[in-house]
Amino acid sequence: MQPIIDHIQITVKDLAVAEKFYDKFLPVLGFDINRKVKASIKEHDFDVVEYTHDLLAFAITSPRQAFRNEPINRRKPGALHHLAFKANSRKEVDEAYSLLFEIGANIVAAPQVYPEYGSSYYAVFFKDLENIKYEIVCTK
Repeated sequence: MQPIIDHIQITVKDLAVAEKFYDKFLPVLGFDINRKVKASIKEHDFDVVEYTHDLLAFAITSPRQAFRNEPINRRKPGALHHLAFKANSRKEVDEAYSLLFEIGANIVAAPQVYPEYGSSYYAVFFKDLENIKYEIVCTK
């Protein structure tokens, strides 16, 4: 087996708000918005929007009603700290940064070299509209 991720599913506070952001963000990574699918499983208190790509499926999911008002905190046990997407070049990181800025992402740190992670570690860090942290990184 190889350590290849098939899909990622993230719970968001407000599915309608998140969907608007991810409809703009995921095409930056190469997702075709026309391949988006939605599903609802009422017996599980579960709504999902899934964006498909040949290499990865990415989904956003509604919270259970019991958890709807809990704050998102990436430092809670079991929480996603952040998710990093690999770019092929620093130019791709820079282009993504420009697009992220345009779509209203909360830029945590503009593209730069992070020598503490490696001499060629070049990344932009940002958060979505609900405070979930992401990174786009090139290590070349």
